[in-house]
Amino acid sequence: MNAIDPRPLYARATEQVAALIRTVRPEQLDGPTPCAEYDVRTLLSHMVGGSLRIAVVGEGGDGMAVHPFAEGVADEDWTTAYEEVRTRVIKAWESDARMEAPVRVPWGEVPGRAALSGYVMELVTHTWDLSESLGHPLGLDPELAGFALATARRVLSEPERDADTPFASAVSAPAGADTYGELAAWLGRKPLSRA
Repeated sequence: MNAIDPRPLYARATEQVAALIRTVRPEQLDGPTPCAEYDVRTLLSHMVGGSLRIAVVGEGGDGMAVHPFAEGVADEDWTTAYEEVRTRVIKAWESDARMEAPVRVPWGEVPGRAALSGYVMELVTHTWDLSESLGHPLGLDPELAGFALATARRVLSEPERDADTPFASAVSAPAGADTYGELAAWLGRKPLSRA
């Protein structure tokens, strides 16, 4: 069990994502991402929808009833949509009791601490996806990637994954990859070709 309180890391991860979302230009929304099935707009929708899911879990609701994609967000409103949901998540997880209480998330029933740690991993991974899609407009916090990678290696300890796992099988990290590159590779992502 990871004894680290994931709440400060989650808050920092949301600040990083919020800053990155503010850099998105309208012409980038249809661009590719390392998640082959998502363009930038769909990735933003998933980041907002997934954040809403963990907010509802933190509030004591049924997060599994929340569709992990945001519907009806206008192209110019992604910054606002994310800001609203990240504020809601942080408030929902303020209670120390919430850290130990069992909650239901897509990978089963786990203590709140484990659930939020998993969502730090997911958010930091999608941060790399978005950053890669946008050409890395901002530097990213290496400590967040380190926590996410440690979480990923703990919960997805085998490099081969089946179709029911939301992350692909691990791939080799590019030579000289930083911690984000290692995280991306462990979760089956490859950098976009810039050729």
